[in-house]
Amino acid sequence: MFATFGFIAVFAVLGAWARYGQSLLVQTVFGRGFPWATLSINIMGCFIMGFLFFETLERISLSPELRTGILTGGLGAYTTFSTFSLETLVLFENGEALKGLLYMFSSLFLCVAAAFAGAWVSRSI
Repeated sequence: MFATFGFIAVFAVLGAWARYGQSLLVQTVFGRGFPWATLSINIMGCFIMGFLFFETLERISLSPELRTGILTGGLGAYTTFSTFSLETLVLFENGEALKGLLYMFSSLFLCVAAAFAGAWVSRSI
């Protein structure tokens, strides 16, 4: 049990750093007028989750502790659904309902599609 918590902690730090770095990069390139950084993180995180979930279940043998650390700690800290929810709320409160709806639906469909794509790539290799 302590190994699981240790792996979660280590991978959570790495996931948080990756999230922050990607946010800085995307905001530098695309600006802050639309939450592109969070959207890109959620899409990438869903793809990686779909990919690694099946890779580590069907092809790569990892200890349950390490697998939990990567999927729960690393991807849990990397993906940003709570941030997505807050950014959507702010868009609506700022009178930008169309942007809020666009963000909600693109996040929903693109992230689920990314999870399917990750699983498909994992199973196709």
